[in-house]
Amino acid sequence: MGLLTLGSPLSWSETKKYAEHIRKHGILQFIHLYNKLKDRKNDYLKWGDEVEYTLVHLDDEKKEARLLLRGHEILTELRRKEDESAENLVTLWRPEFAAYMVEGTPGRPYGGLISHFNMVEANMRARKEEVKALLGPNEHILCITAFPRIGCPLFTHPEALPDPHNSASRSLFYPDEAIYQGHPRFKTLARNIRERRGEKVAMNLPIFRDSKTPKPFVEDFSSLGDDGEAARASLPDHVYLDAMGFGMGCCCLQMTFQAQDITEARYLYDQLTPLTPIVLAMSAATPVFRGYLTDVDCRWSVISGSVDDRTREERGLEPLKNDRFVINKSRYDTIDSYLSECSAPFNDIPLVYDEELLQMLLDAGIDETLGRHMAHLFIRDPVVLYGEKVDIDDEEDSDHFENIQSTNWQNMRFKPPPPNSSIGWRIEFRPTEIQLTEFENAAFVVFVVLLTRVIATFKLNFLMPISQVDANLRTAQNRDAVLRERFHFRQDLISCDSPLQAQECCGGRPCEQEGAKVALMSIDEIVNGKAGEFAGLIPLINSYLGTIEADVDTHCSIRQYLKFISLRASGKLRTTARWIRDFVTQHPLYQQDSVVSSAINYDLVKLMVALSEGDEHIPNFSYSARTKTVDSLPPSVLADNPRLKDDSVLQ
Repeated sequence: MGLLTLGSPLSWSETKKYAEHIRKHGILQFIHLYNKLKDRKNDYLKWGDEVEYTLVHLDDEKKEARLLLRGHEILTELRRKEDESAENLVTLWRPEFAAYMVEGTPGRPYGGLISHFNMVEANMRARKEEVKALLGPNEHILCITAFPRIGCPLFTHPEALPDPHNSASRSLFYPDEAIYQGHPRFKTLARNIRERRGEKVAMNLPIFRDSKTPKPFVEDFSSLGDDGEAARASLPDHVYLDAMGFGMGCCCLQMTFQAQDITEARYLYDQLTPLTPIVLAMSAATPVFRGYLTDVDCRWSVISGSVDDRTREERGLEPLKNDRFVINKSRYDTIDSYLSECSAPFNDIPLVYDEELLQMLLDAGIDETLGRHMAHLFIRDPVVLYGEKVDIDDEEDSDHFENIQSTNWQNMRFKPPPPNSSIGWRIEFRPTEIQLTEFENAAFVVFVVLLTRVIATFKLNFLMPISQVDANLRTAQNRDAVLRERFHFRQDLISCDSPLQAQECCGGRPCEQEGAKVALMSIDEIVNGKAGEFAGLIPLINSYLGTIEADVDTHCSIRQYLKFISLRASGKLRTTARWIRDFVTQHPLYQQDSVVSSAINYDLVKLMVALSEGDEHIPNFSYSARTKTVDSLPPSVLADNPRLKDDSVLQ
């Protein structure tokens, strides 16, 4: 979602004038926060999830499925309780980029009790029920990463037409009406990113080649109003996308964790980073874009390209003349460096950073590893700026810091405490693709949160060269990566500080060697283990669970979640992407030409609705077991843990 400030957004030409001012004062604001809060200790574990939902309209008479542009209207009603009172809220709601999206979170963060894991699924169900109560006939809420026919003619309800000459995106496919209308940030982002780049964004996904797919696959965009830009930007045998909405109009599942202090936050940020490609591959759910089957399974490269505001000079296509740096990645991509000083030897990617800003950070007492990270983020320009927020108090406000921090959309995010807040140092885990059911989404949340507890308790070390994380992230997007690909992964996880139990689970002794023992392993081996070579993530979690007490219902739910993750990792349960592919290619109307027609799309979305409601079961895809999830903690638990009454929101 990012920073939602009230005000009047400036044009790109106006914003550009203040870019240096925003960068400098953003760093000053971080320095103030750091020096004020660096010694803050003993915050207790809080965590939460963010689910992005898609609204769809099904016309059963015409056999059509379209995206429903009622996000602003529905969000207004969802937020009415929050606007009236912040007490005892079960859910919280925020806007997202698209007019067919809403974002829901728990009304208060979960805490450090094992019983909290049994509340996630129930709260997700409550969120969906709140939205369903506001929907009309033929309107539905879905957890899908990308609508299969996004960008096809008349893909929205009500109908809206693209305007390639006068709209914010200038898209041939994506109308401005599909952008959220209730806040100026989103349309301003689309316009300013395009104007800063100097041309439209361009994403090209390899077409899935079937027996009747044209050879070569080349599209003619002249009838859509192309002035030649699309013809130049599109590649043969690829599906061409030209708007921010194709990426930021995707939905995902994110998790935020509050650490005990800044040291633990930096440690967990580093340790979770190598896990991001593994979770992305397991959650793969996006094989179709603009009505075509593609040869990738995930949204990542699309969303990365959709906000790539780098100029031709910054992309290395022309010599530097007007810009300061050649930048090797989009604003939305993998991180380029670990944060902890002890992790620095694994930072093997050359880091581009602003030397003047780095010196400011070093002079303020910030160590070089963290300083380089911040100076690297702040090589970017602000892309949304509000006229009312240019001159602000650096000691009381952090808007300039968040302006650039929140528009570096990466697989992990390090989040300082907000000014004058009880919220502590946080990290955000961002790669996961959304799944169809609350059970599946809860399973991924519980799996990742439990890994943070395992890492912190067992003092594990997942670090490997960060260039290998980059390679893994690219691999994770490949078709059927869970089954077909191998990933770089560290085998020697125990550290010098690991307790005996961790050593027994992992095998070997700590500090046996310098560096890291990294091997190519399958997702199955990483998650479930490989006898004599690697313990496996789930066996590590099980070892940790053996050290704590849990009530029977929570224990049952966790076991079901981990069983699902294990089956998904082994390939015994298909990814959502694989199931969508199978549905399309086995559909009686499919012509073996890579096209997902309107009729196929209708049947697919209708079945998605049934699956999400538990009305259908698909062999080798659906997980049939049920949990004993609950919507609240027992009163006795609340009585024994008075700190649970602290309901500060983690976002």
